Amino acid sequence: MRLLVPGTRVPDFELTTTHGERMTSAEMPASYLLVFYPFAFSRVCTAELRELQEHLADMRDRDVEIFGVSVDHKFALRAYAEQEGLDFALLADFWPHGATAQQFGCFDADAGRALRATYLVREGRIVDAFSSAAGEARPWSRYEQALERAA
Repeated sequence: MRLLVPGTRVPDFELTTTHGERMTSAEMPASYLLVFYPFAFSRVCTAELRELQEHLADMRDRDVEIFGVSVDHKFALRAYAEQEGLDFALLADFWPHGATAQQFGCFDADAGRALRATYLVREGRIVDAFSSAAGEARPWSRYEQALERAA
């Protein structure tokens, strides 16, 4: 995995919301977390996204939005978000398959999935980037560290 480095301008991207609307990098808020994860409904991904949901109010208090990104189809992501009670957007990198994950250096072409990578973005630039190995959750403490560095 070759993550983009802090200071890098965010690549232009276009993803699909759970309701089929297109969302581009130009439409993103001033500060956000782009959280790539392999698959909806999987054990580790679900635990990670539940933890982000638990901290959502804190993130929004810091004016940071969360966007989860996987290669799942928008319909699967909608069902997943409803099942898990997620109040942040899940975006589909379904077609072209994994194109955005590829741009961000976190696509596993052999398995056809996004890898676990997180980008904190402010004003169109990457402020921090971190990842974890397959099967390993990213700890909440690493998100806090990113937010403190960027403050």
